[in-house]
Amino acid sequence: MLNVRKLFVITLILMLLPAVTIMGQEEEKPAVKGWKKTLIVDVTATQTAYSDSWVGGEIGSFNWVGNLNGAAEKKLKPWFDFRSTLKLSFGQTISQDTARNWNKPRKSTDLIDWENVGRILLNTFVDPYVAFRLESQFLDASIEAKKRYFSPTKLTESAGIAHRFYERENDQVTSRLGLALRQIFKTGITDSVLLTTEDSTFVDGGIESVTDVTLTLSDKMNYTGKLTLFKALFFSQKDDFKDTPEEDYWKTVDINWENIVSANLSKIITVIFYTQFLYDKQVSVKGRFKETLGIGFVFKLV
Repeated sequence: MLNVRKLFVITLILMLLPAVTIMGQEEEKPAVKGWKKTLIVDVTATQTAYSDSWVGGEIGSFNWVGNLNGAAEKKLKPWFDFRSTLKLSFGQTISQDTARNWNKPRKSTDLIDWENVGRILLNTFVDPYVAFRLESQFLDASIEAKKRYFSPTKLTESAGIAHRFYERENDQVTSRLGLALRQIFKTGITDSVLLTTEDSTFVDGGIESVTDVTLTLSDKMNYTGKLTLFKALFFSQKDDFKDTPEEDYWKTVDINWENIVSANLSKIITVIFYTQFLYDKQVSVKGRFKETLGIGFVFKLV
């Protein structure tokens, strides 16, 4: 059984070694001032309702989704660039039954994604980087009678090389390739009747590729995209699947491709189109696709 804590500490030390080495070799220089930052919060909602005397079979519903997208980047040292991005989303759907009684709210959107990337600027074609990413959700409502919070939670530590292909004001296209270590913490239901739970931890490591794109398409339209590919080279629970059809599923490349297009209709009203394609054979042998289109209020706080 892998000692996750020791593995986590060792990984962080290895990730920080390049920065420590350069700090020991370079003279102290003043940091470059000024954060490049954005923070956008949007809320969309739709609502329909019908009286008891309404005929035709329609039912009422209420849907709401809230999103927070933030990013901050700064050269903390002339040779070290730090960028942090945060995405939070949560939404619910409430609908009537055929008797026009309102049902309990059901989750429609749920996301926590926080990533921090540090690049060591060598003024060459590629720069070394270290990164830490946390992915989770606020609520696991797959079993309504037993709600589990922040499950599963995935931590990814990675290090490798990065290259920024394009940069202009707030626009950029950056790709990175490196080795990554992932820990997945999950609270599972061991008995569906008694609703007993058990915490488990899975660890894998391999090669990760991440491409981030932020582009201004026009004065009223913006695009943000992220493509993450991960190829596992080892998996802590592989023996549990030995001699089963799922024995080699962990070796398949995982894909997470997100796209956000936003178009401003006015200063506070915008149209947001979001798509996500997920492929993880250990979760589902088929790819999973999500699409959201909404018109809502947007508040640019920064």
